[in-house]
Amino acid sequence: MSKAEWYEKKEGKAEHLVYLNDKAKELEKLLNKEKTMIIRGANGKKCPLGGRAKIEDIVFFVETGGSMTIEYKGIISKVIESYNMNLDESKEFIKTYEKELNLSKEQYDRWSIKKCLAVYEIKDIEKIESFKYNRQTNMDDWIITDDINKIKM
Repeated sequence: MSKAEWYEKKEGKAEHLVYLNDKAKELEKLLNKEKTMIIRGANGKKCPLGGRAKIEDIVFFVETGGSMTIEYKGIISKVIESYNMNLDESKEFIKTYEKELNLSKEQYDRWSIKKCLAVYEIKDIEKIESFKYNRQTNMDDWIITDDINKIKM
């Protein structure tokens, strides 16, 4: 199955490679339980992952600006998506999950202007045998695959 076909597929389990903001110390906050949710947003008519990230999917974490080394994984335990919001509604959506998101000011400024927002609660974070990710030309900050081994170096 080609990458494009898998990306559009909605049924079945997926494995995700999720970029976390190193400057905002997102991974550290998740590990210390100072944060339990990750946020993504878009200005289009649908959420950026549009139903492709589901409860019980596995997420692997990589930090922006880092060495592309993955050392931790977790499980999505809750997905909440919101569509076609105005600016006030976006801010209110973020405020609802403020504690769980624990966003830096820069992150808040980035996400609070999006029309579509989604939050993903993460549970059971654990250290794994580290591996490197082959980014190539992919600039997405959330990669969906049916098998994480397909994108290992």
